[in-house]
Amino acid sequence: MKQRINILIITAIVTLFALMGIQAYLIYNTYELKKKSFLNETKKALNKIDDATPDLLDLENLWAERLVELLVAYKYEDVSKENFVAQLTRTSDSIGSRYNVRYQQEVQKTALGYEVGFKKNLIGLVILDSVANDTVVPLNDGEKIRLVGGTFDDELGYQTKTTSWQSTFYEEKKGVPYDESRDFEFMVITENRMNISEWNRIVLGSMAGLLTASGILLLFVVGLFYYSIKNLIKQKKVAEVKTDFIDNITHELKTPLATLSIASKSLRKKEILENPEAFGKTVGIVERQNSRLQKLIDQVMTNSLGSEELVLNKEQVIDDTYFKNLIDDFSLSVQSQDLTIHQHIEPREILLRIDSFLFTTALFNILENAVKYGKESIAITLTTQLKNNHYEIIISDNGTGISAKDQKFIFDKFFRIAAGNIHNVKGLGLGLYYTKQVIDAHEGTISCKSEMNKGTIFTITIPVN
Repeated sequence: MKQRINILIITAIVTLFALMGIQAYLIYNTYELKKKSFLNETKKALNKIDDATPDLLDLENLWAERLVELLVAYKYEDVSKENFVAQLTRTSDSIGSRYNVRYQQEVQKTALGYEVGFKKNLIGLVILDSVANDTVVPLNDGEKIRLVGGTFDDELGYQTKTTSWQSTFYEEKKGVPYDESRDFEFMVITENRMNISEWNRIVLGSMAGLLTASGILLLFVVGLFYYSIKNLIKQKKVAEVKTDFIDNITHELKTPLATLSIASKSLRKKEILENPEAFGKTVGIVERQNSRLQKLIDQVMTNSLGSEELVLNKEQVIDDTYFKNLIDDFSLSVQSQDLTIHQHIEPREILLRIDSFLFTTALFNILENAVKYGKESIAITLTTQLKNNHYEIIISDNGTGISAKDQKFIFDKFFRIAAGNIHNVKGLGLGLYYTKQVIDAHEGTISCKSEMNKGTIFTITIPVN
């Protein structure tokens, strides 16, 4: 049974994580699709602005003309590549700011609803020759040249379009004969890049409904899973406790019932009926076993009551007198000869308002457990003190102790430390449960601290009027 439940719990946990993984994968795929769609829509809008705005085309023509001028100077006037790049960069800085302002004005006219950075880079410039081409751009380090637009880093943007075009330069001057040797072909490669600083927020915002619904569904599934597993473990524990209780009470009832059976059969024997002394002794056995059965039944009925069901008949008692009488009565009821009880009662006289019968029963349960689970030489210490209008009762022993695992359950109904019906100590698992209910009914608290093989300390606190 226990193994089947463990397998069920492990299977449920694995299934839950599998569902969470599938959900995360689907959300990630949706995110990627949304991101791709968002970027494609933005690219289309920006490319339309770049291709269909006359003012922007005029500015692009300016840098194109300047590019040709610098290219001629580079080819025929011994201008170095570095100088060429520096002059082209200055031209781009001059045109770029005007281009960017005009471009953002066009962006505002679109229905995008968010800010977009744009720039055009020169990524390739090659002078074509039948013998050997001359690559002017990129330089040795592969650096691109911004032509127009913003100044954001390329790593922060996305490429929207790459354009390449090829042209032939030839020079015509009035009064100057045409010189074919000064003609040359060149190829220009440019790229458009965009930058959307808050693209991630925008994409996630478009998925807000999906993410919210997924989060709520996940919380619901996890909550349902937790509730189901918790109830399963609780029901398993209840079933084990009930089985344990039935086995224990069956064991407790067998002895008096067997004794009653033997005694009742003895009463039918002629020699018992004719012997008054033997007859009286047998009747005494029947009465004692009947009383024992009645006490067992009363214990189950009474000790099963909760704190709200207990009816308190409170009376005022003097603490010193009450605890001395309690220790005297308990000492007389214990059969163990090797028992020492130390008392440290609050020196001031304190009036306690308690139900003496119920409160005594509750304390007896703790003291009896100290004896039941004690060592060969039993030592119990009872200490009381007044703290902040609360009366504190501390009962400690030198017994076998209670494990940390079991300490969480010792006040539960029917709980016993031993498993099944194998117990070194008789009992029904109701004593400490009943003790806690009595303390709760007195609006007090009870706690337990224990170490294995060192002993146990019970601390009870009740209010003092």
